[in-house]
Amino acid sequence: MPSSVVPRTTAVAAVVAAALAAGLLAGSASASAADSASGTATAADTSQVRIHDIQGSTRISPLVGRQVADVPGIVTGVRTYGSRGFWFQDPEGDGDRATSEGVFVYTGSSPTVAVGDRVTVSGTVTEYVPGGTSSGNQSLTEITRPTVTVVSSGNEVPEPVTVSAWSVPSAYAPEGDPAAGGSINGLTLAPRAYALDYYESLEGANIRIGTSRVVGATDPYAALWVTVKPWENDNRRGGTVYGSYDSQNTGRLKIESLTPLAQQPFPKANVGDVLEGVTEGPLDFNQYGGYTLTARSLGTVHDRGLEREKTRPQRDGELAVATYNVENLDPSDPQAKFDALARAVVENLASPDILALEEIQDDTGAKNDGTVSAAGTVKKFTDAIVAAGGPSYEWRGIDPENNQDGGQPGGNIRQVFLFNPERVSFTDRAGGDATTATAVVREERRAALSLSPGRIAPASDAWEDSRKPLAGEFTFRGRTVFVIANHFGSKGGDESLLSHHQPPNRSSEVQRLEQAQVVNAFVKDILAVDRKADVLVLGDINDFEFSRTTQALTDGGALYPAVKSLPRSERYSYVYQGNSQVLDQILTSPSIRRFSYDSVHINAEFADQNSDHDPQVLRFRP
Repeated sequence: MPSSVVPRTTAVAAVVAAALAAGLLAGSASASAADSASGTATAADTSQVRIHDIQGSTRISPLVGRQVADVPGIVTGVRTYGSRGFWFQDPEGDGDRATSEGVFVYTGSSPTVAVGDRVTVSGTVTEYVPGGTSSGNQSLTEITRPTVTVVSSGNEVPEPVTVSAWSVPSAYAPEGDPAAGGSINGLTLAPRAYALDYYESLEGANIRIGTSRVVGATDPYAALWVTVKPWENDNRRGGTVYGSYDSQNTGRLKIESLTPLAQQPFPKANVGDVLEGVTEGPLDFNQYGGYTLTARSLGTVHDRGLEREKTRPQRDGELAVATYNVENLDPSDPQAKFDALARAVVENLASPDILALEEIQDDTGAKNDGTVSAAGTVKKFTDAIVAAGGPSYEWRGIDPENNQDGGQPGGNIRQVFLFNPERVSFTDRAGGDATTATAVVREERRAALSLSPGRIAPASDAWEDSRKPLAGEFTFRGRTVFVIANHFGSKGGDESLLSHHQPPNRSSEVQRLEQAQVVNAFVKDILAVDRKADVLVLGDINDFEFSRTTQALTDGGALYPAVKSLPRSERYSYVYQGNSQVLDQILTSPSIRRFSYDSVHINAEFADQNSDHDPQVLRFRP
């Protein structure tokens, strides 16, 4: 995956300004940095400058903005695509664990050097922030606008540092400096104490890993994730589980190849596979995952035969309710995608009685033409389910207002209920539309919805540019069951786990917290009328089972996150940057005391995906 294309000069200026404001640059270096930020780097006495002097012992180079001359080293990696340039390394270290001996040289065009060349490099020391400064990402120390002289060729590459379970600290990151807005940029690196400091102390250096387990499947951009700590929060399917904000998985490392895909295809791997042998190359830092081993030599993937799970069918008297994010499904998608999703419903989910779908797009998909109906999308899907041997599902939903619910412009994603009319009936109460709120009413001492299907508080600011919850009233064997389908606001805008702010800023949580409070209040309205009402809140909650969002949903004991009934190692529905984590949930009201819950792993762990989410199924006896 190519690095961000934010202009180097813009990034440099912003980092320098931030560093100056935080007091991280001092003396003549500050003045020089300010000059560089304005595009007029000044000369300095660089006769003795080595790479470790450029890298320094913090995340910000002490020479940022300075021109350096004739810095010696040996080329360890060349990148001819994306962010073009090369890494070189000083074979003579300074013995300081905090200062890296390697650095990236940004050339902007395909470099003319080769691995093993002994070179001298002159240029400007910069701090480049992949994704821009608003991302909160750490910066990458570089030499830009270089002049490169090849002294000799065919030299031995400096011995790589072995990154292993024993070398990576168990603590993740130091607490950010309050005086610097929570930033760790100005803190002296402690590579023996913190994992992020350890990786930063090797930024640009030649590293290697031995045989390691894959914890993030090969993605469309030719990258995968491994862990060098095989026991760290592992699960039976080979992943590494993200269980709390305070227990980061420090052994995760992203792997890319320096060889262009046209010359050598990147291996396809699933979670639980093993990258065997030695993988070696420079350690990069990029926007799409942070510290990345850019492999000059890549190990071999050993297929461990991970299989897609199948849940059991519901028993007599059990109601099976499921949720599935089908990832921007619209009629223009290949029939193969519809068929694969349909087979999953029938074969892997055992044809649940009620299925809440997220990310159903309108009938013209992401074409911004004012279409809001999704009847064609749903028909194509339900027809595919029948063709796969499943039931003839009926469906209910509410068309959103055009471009008011987020997602791809013109796509108008929404939640939809599918239900098997041979097993369950839907209580229709007319009047629900995009802007009219359903309410809880009393009918013969029992709770009911004024509109079914209906949207919950669609005018609330909590749902600005986000999907509104869809509420429906179902009947199973004479018992009413309320189902509320959700797709909360995304995590877009949050800082990554590798942010220079520690802890990172999770700005998107604010909206999800408000959304959870609205849904929680609605459930409490139902329970105020009938404390024994069966209520299920489900969908793509876009947040963890330990998050403030989930805490707000469960406030007052109104709901219980059913995923917590699973062993900790089995709590996940999504794999992101090598972390197996919960985003999709089903929550139950207090009357639902006994149930069977299954997170059905059919997508998130695989390189070949029909969606990036795993569906969830809950079975109980109303």
